[in-house]
Amino acid sequence: MTMKKLLILPVLLLPVFTCVEAGEPTPYAMPRTEVAPITDSETGRQYELYIKLPEGYTDNTDVDYPVIYTTDAVWHFEMLSGSTEYLMPDVILVGVSWQKDLEAEQAFASRFRDYTMTAYADPERQAEHQAGQAGRHLNFIRNDVIRHVEDNYRADPDQRAYFGYSLGGQFGAYVLLVQPDTFRHYVLGSPALGRGGAEFIDALEAETASRRQGLSTNVFVSIGELEDRRMEAAEKLVSVLQRRRQSGITLTGLEIIEDSNHGDAFPETVIRGVKWLSRVQGE
Repeated sequence: MTMKKLLILPVLLLPVFTCVEAGEPTPYAMPRTEVAPITDSETGRQYELYIKLPEGYTDNTDVDYPVIYTTDAVWHFEMLSGSTEYLMPDVILVGVSWQKDLEAEQAFASRFRDYTMTAYADPERQAEHQAGQAGRHLNFIRNDVIRHVEDNYRADPDQRAYFGYSLGGQFGAYVLLVQPDTFRHYVLGSPALGRGGAEFIDALEAETASRRQGLSTNVFVSIGELEDRRMEAAEKLVSVLQRRRQSGITLTGLEIIEDSNHGDAFPETVIRGVKWLSRVQGE
């Protein structure tokens, strides 16, 4: 190549790099992921589903895939995506958003209503959040979310899993006791049962025991070692679930996340929970 051509080459490349630097940033989109609006058919509330398909989904048209459903999608979806990419690549992820058309200062305000089993004792707080509507949200999950996923994707109905953390863990415990066949596997991280929640779970377990006969359900419960306020309630939840081992519940016991508080325990819960899910689904 002549010296003249060598001098021209950088000049030709220069406008390309200049345009890239001057252009508007492009929003990042997670590969193989889409966002689908969905309406609660009972209440008319508007939500979104974040749905990520496994890499071979398009080519493997004869395969039905296990699905992991999670609440608090904005907080959980990215970490579940990264963990499953390495530990459980052949899975569909479904994140359920908070209510989108709710006029509230906090984008996540609906979680206090949707994920809780009982009303708040404080009248002012209860008036603001309308807590205790987990049953109504469960209807939405069963009648709208799961139906949408299984009608539109190759999802294996026998391999549904749930991941919930904090209030999402409370909601998962409620689902497990009230409609245990909703999911086959449950990951309940640092369940925030609240004051009186453990006692409510105890009474609920006795009331709904007959619904779990003949089922095969796997449960993983974790808690941060430094979560003093929630430790007793988590231990109570595990003891309640242990009563029903004979009815088809297989429980890991209480997984302690060492040297962790409520916030610190989340990333480790995702990794341990996904590793556990990979193992039990393989079995």
